[in-house]
Amino acid sequence: MSEQTPKLTALAHGGGCGCKLSPGVLRELLADMPGFGPFPDLLVGIETGDDAAVYRINGSQAVVATTDFFMPIVDDPFDFGRIAAANALSDVYAMGGRPILALAILGMPLGKLSADAVRAILQGGATICAQAGIPVAGGHSIDAPEPIYGLAVIGLVNPDRILRNTGARAGDVLILTKGLGIGVISAALKAGQLPPAQERAVYATLVASATQLNAVGHDLAGMAQVHAVTDVTGFGLLGHGLEICRGSGLAAHINYAAVPLLAGVGALAPTYRTGAAVRNWASYGHEVSLESGIADWQRDVLADPQTSGGLLLAVAPEGAEAVLACLREAGFGLAAAIGGMTAGPPKISVTA
Repeated sequence: MSEQTPKLTALAHGGGCGCKLSPGVLRELLADMPGFGPFPDLLVGIETGDDAAVYRINGSQAVVATTDFFMPIVDDPFDFGRIAAANALSDVYAMGGRPILALAILGMPLGKLSADAVRAILQGGATICAQAGIPVAGGHSIDAPEPIYGLAVIGLVNPDRILRNTGARAGDVLILTKGLGIGVISAALKAGQLPPAQERAVYATLVASATQLNAVGHDLAGMAQVHAVTDVTGFGLLGHGLEICRGSGLAAHINYAAVPLLAGVGALAPTYRTGAAVRNWASYGHEVSLESGIADWQRDVLADPQTSGGLLLAVAPEGAEAVLACLREAGFGLAAAIGGMTAGPPKISVTA
């Protein structure tokens, strides 16, 4: 490998969870995939677009398996590794599981990145895995035209405590654990038009949010009031909210004023939009009704791809305060009740 160190984001056509195929394209590709078939111990597969697969081993243990990888959302190799690892681990936490090991997935453009840069990416991922208390036990690498990094993660969960994106009930409160705006911030940073001091603060906000582990998901699995969970990533809040609606056979309403935004996003969003937010809206906008007071940039924020975003929970109303207290104690200071589930066809209505 050469010792050049170009900007990571300059080597990729997209970044973070904004690289994901749009929800509409993914549904089309998976439409004819077989279901459970002759696998009664496959407790969670692809049928509802859940965050990870779950396979029962015995009455008290099931394996949670997932893989997640993407192209750089930031230029710092170590931070890229940390963000990608936290994002991959989130799928296990969103199912109520506890990760036990990870395998690295690495694709690097040989001759374009230095060995030190690639090593820093791997070290970043290993650092987050160590924080989660698990090893990076192996992996696979290829020569690729664009830099790609992520993890395959294996975890364990009690079959009776699996958190799914199904199971929400009419009257449930919707709770979001992290602020929105990762895609907006990434777009602003890539534009390179922010004053240096503002750029540093904006970057710090992105990294702090995207490297915060969603490990609280394992604790939520023990709370009977939590009926459904998913993590909010590339499809945005609306896209992943619709997955809960479809899986539960319910409608949802979201109060935009209650939705937490990361610091500075409200000022940046009218100027910096992401192509992925536009693609997301094109895929599912017909399933969302917006009150007339919702501006276009606010709609984009709700469809903004979140790299290593927060968890979206459907919680019994009598348990909402206890869940919020649990989240804040775990360090999710922006956690907020943003709406609720209602009877009706699987759609989302957004009020100002």
